[in-house]
Order: sequence, then C-alpha cells, then structure tokens
Amino acid sequence: MDQPSGRSFMQVLCEKYSPENFPYRRGPGMGVHVPATPQGSPMKDRLNLPSVLVLNSCGITCAGDEKEIAAFCAHVSELDLSDNKLEDWHEVSKIVSNVPQLEFLNLSSNPLNLSVLERTCAGSFSGVRKLVLNNSKASWETVHTILQELPDLEELFLCLNDYETVSCPSICCPSLKLLHITDNNLQDWTEIRKLGVMFPSLDTLVLANNHLHAIEEPDDSLARLFPNLRSISLHKSGLQSWEDIDKLNSFPKLEEVRLLGIPLLQPYTTEERRKLVVARLPSVSKLNGSVVTDGEREDSERFFIRYYVDVPQEEVPFR
Repeated sequence: MDQPSGRSFMQVLCEKYSPENFPYRRGPGMGVHVPATPQGSPMKDRLNLPSVLVLNSCGITCAGDEKEIAAFCAHVSELDLSDNKLEDWHEVSKIVSNVPQLEFLNLSSNPLNLSVLERTCAGSFSGVRKLVLNNSKASWETVHTILQELPDLEELFLCLNDYETVSCPSICCPSLKLLHITDNNLQDWTEIRKLGVMFPSLDTLVLANNHLHAIEEPDDSLARLFPNLRSISLHKSGLQSWEDIDKLNSFPKLEEVRLLGIPLLQPYTTEERRKLVVARLPSVSKLNGSVVTDGEREDSERFFIRYYVDVPQEEVPFR
C-alpha cells in the first residue's frame, strides 16, 4: 500500500533528533542506540531521543516505518503531535501502537474529524492516561470510542471543538479525574449535567469561555452528579444570578472555584466581588487562583453582613 503523501512521523523524528541537529548526550535515558540500518536507509545509527517528544507543527501526515518507530520510541512516555496534518486515525494508531510506554498524547489541531475512529484503532491508545484533542473537532462518537478503549484515562482536553451539546455514552468512565472543555458553546445546564453522569469520579472541571447561563439543578441532585468535584472553573461563563453562586455549595467536596469575567459580578468593584463571593462559599479555600486565608474569610463575612444590613428582609441572601 502506498504511503499517504506528506511528511512521515519517522522522517520528522530523524530530522529533529539527528546527531547533527541535536547533539548526542551521554547518560542514562539521554539517547537511544540501535544497530546500523541497511544501506540506503535514511535512519541514523544513533538518535538523541528524550522520553518526551515534541513534534508539533511539522507537517506530519502519516506514520512511516513502524519497525523503526518501535526501535526508537520504546521508552517514550509523552508525545506532542499537535498542529500537524494527521487526518487518518489509522496513521495515528500506527504511531501509538509502537510507543508502548506512552502515557501523554497531544493531537490538538489535527483534522482528525475527516476520518472515523474504529475501536480497533482506539485500542492502541489503551495505555494513555492524558489525552489532548483541542481544536480537533472530534465528534462525541469519537470521544465515546476513546473512552471505551482507554480504561486508565485520567485527563481529557476537549477545548475549541464547537460543541453545543454533550452526548452521553452507554457506559461511564470512572477513571477520568480532569476534564478541560473550554471555549465551546455549552449554554444549557442540561448538557453540563451529562458530564457528571459520564465521569462520576471527576475532580476538576474546566468550563471557562462557555456560555452557561444558569445552574438549573436541585441541590441534592448536584451532590449526586458531582460527588468528587474539588475544582471548577466558570471563568467567562454567562452566570447572572447569586443563586447560581450559592448552588456551588451543593458540591460536597468543592474547594477551588474560578469565577472571573461573569456578567453577575460586572457591576461590583474588585473588592466587592471577591468579598461577596468568599462570604457565600464557606467551604472554598481557593478563589480565582488565590488562597482564601482565615483572616480574609472573617473580613469577607463581616463585609457581607454590612453590605446587606439595609436591604429589605425579603432580599437578604439565605447565607
């Protein structure tokens, strides 16, 4: 079968890590030595291959010689293939299946939406724990196939994929701890709640730069949907009500919140924003990346009381 046109993974690997371009360094894990290849092969006798390979923006379209990939990449644990021209999942599978120690894979900004990911291909990813598919326009069908075949997946990045809805698979993924799904168009809570069903062990949920306009869920249901959620980012979401902020108290393990750039807080000063939010979230220990000290919490709660002292009783927050 003819190789797809374009540059191969193996070709780029040889060019970037050849002794001429990347001098060989001695020491454990610093380089790989393989026997001399047959006459006429472009392979070097010796390449300086670290365990973390960065081959982004190299015009890669295909795998190249699988035996050579296996010989040189047996020790590689992290692989960045972002912003290449990979559009066939079979070619990605040829690369990954020959990197047995691979735990981190970045396929961002490759046009992989142009092909269908079959389960046999996805099976070659089974050891991957961190997968980045930002701006790949990966369909939910593709994501479901990946989830079925990656039993140890812990971190998943699905940013900039133009999602307006979330599609639940037939089975959940209990291994996933961190989900980045920023810069999409997820406006309705009915879509966000599906993430809790899909990922029951989720520890960190990053929803920044979506257009979520409200958290529409009973308090007891929120606790069941996200029982392990420790950190959530709602940066530049569309939240407009203090009731939505109060809802965050329903997550039983929540410790960290990011809430910059939401419409609700725009009318307030910087001091008012932080103190009012801190006072409403008694269990949160980190807000917008800054630790909430005991002293700050006490000051915020005093400020909160004074702020609402002259407000009609029916408008006073429950907190």
